[in-house]
Amino acid sequence: MKNFDPAGALALALYLSAFKLLLHFLTNGQYGYFRDELYYLACAEHLDWGYVDQAPLIAVVTRFERAVLGESLFALRFLPAVAGAALVLLTGLLARELGGGRFAVLLACACVIVAPAYLALHTLLTMNAFEPLFWTLGAYLVARALKTGDARYWLWFGLVMGLGLQNKHSTLVFGFAVVAGLLLTPARRFFLSKWLWLGGLVAFLVFLPNVLWQMKYGWPTVEVLRNADKNQNLPISPLDFFKGQLLLTHPFTFPVWAAGLCFYLFARAGRTWCALGWAYVVMFALMVGLRAKVYYLVPVYPVLLAAGGVWFEGLFARLAERKPLWRWLRPASVALLVVGGLLTAPLVLPVLPVETFIRYQRALGLEAPRTEKLRLAELPQHYADMHGWEELTETVARVYNSLPPEERARCAVFAHNYGEAGAIDFFGARYGLPKAISGHQNYFLWGPRDYTGECLITVGERERDVRKSFEEVELAATITHPYAIPHENNLPVFVCRKPKRPLKEIWPDVKCYSC
Repeated sequence: MKNFDPAGALALALYLSAFKLLLHFLTNGQYGYFRDELYYLACAEHLDWGYVDQAPLIAVVTRFERAVLGESLFALRFLPAVAGAALVLLTGLLARELGGGRFAVLLACACVIVAPAYLALHTLLTMNAFEPLFWTLGAYLVARALKTGDARYWLWFGLVMGLGLQNKHSTLVFGFAVVAGLLLTPARRFFLSKWLWLGGLVAFLVFLPNVLWQMKYGWPTVEVLRNADKNQNLPISPLDFFKGQLLLTHPFTFPVWAAGLCFYLFARAGRTWCALGWAYVVMFALMVGLRAKVYYLVPVYPVLLAAGGVWFEGLFARLAERKPLWRWLRPASVALLVVGGLLTAPLVLPVLPVETFIRYQRALGLEAPRTEKLRLAELPQHYADMHGWEELTETVARVYNSLPPEERARCAVFAHNYGEAGAIDFFGARYGLPKAISGHQNYFLWGPRDYTGECLITVGERERDVRKSFEEVELAATITHPYAIPHENNLPVFVCRKPKRPLKEIWPDVKCYSC
């Protein structure tokens, strides 16, 4: 650190990453636990090499955070905040690698900070919080290989891709796109190097345990994706997919990442790294072709923003040489980003009281892109899914504790989905509830435990479905919450007795992989 310049580009990237970290530390304890966070807490109690609907790394991260930091909102969201800060730093490093100076780093990092998608992702503990970090680190290693000609970087790239696949399977798309980008450019020469192939082998070996797990259970993730595409995902046109990219990355950052794509594909200064530009084109086409959700492409934008920062730095420098008056473009562009970011931040950072947020969103007239067929109320899905879980657990506990002791001892709690089951698992201990069972996602594989079904409390199930399996069905309570997502409101809680078949015989019929 003897040569470290506190006013240099690297220092600026560090300062901006520290700002991003502080921003999340100050805001990530608001509202409540997110639906998926409760599910990951349950998965962390069943560590395995795979899960029906996800790769295994998120469960390991959750287990680590819970053991070391605790289970508060701040504790669970600590590492996502760190990942967000690291993403800003890595974006700055990539901008420097592409030839950028201080302004290129400032512009690229500022775009990452204000982008609504990253503010939202790094507020919550999800796989998506870490995915942009893996992709951007992979792109940085590709940039180093392309710039230096040192093929050994492909070994590290393979390791990063393998870990990325253990975080989220969509990293396959990024890896495929990078390979396609290489083949479409003079960088295809790397295919003659043993290091690229060894890097691919490393990625495969790191990912292999999850592949073997998928094979063992009949490729359940493929079934999940197929069912989600059929039953849950909202079909969108290529134009709507593109509009979603604008909203998720912020409309004010569009000129920067569009310029970054042009830098890679058309600029003489970016010719060395044109494979990264083609990788984006291939990914965009694949995502549209596969009818992916609009946010699936979000992890790649730091790669374009870094290049866009370099492009605009060069443009503004040339304009300032011709007319000194044009020097105001640099501070003006950053100021515009800051103002735009301040306007949209409350849409994705839980900083406002709920009623204030609802009024603010109405006034702004902006909504997050819809990705599923779910009916929504006044709160967007990512906020609505932070409300109502403890209240749900309290209601179930009242029903459970009203049962006679001998019946309560053998009574199971069956939840309709993993959010409800995760809430009961997490909050239930303080109310004396047993762990939940469910047919949804990986809960199905965990089975009915030792319950026979003599007594079963169901949460969120329809009465006509419950009566197919039980002779006696009693409505014991209804769960409501003013801010919960509509399909988690007015949930019936039934007490079921006299099963028509033992629970273990019924169990294969309750399987629900994103159904």
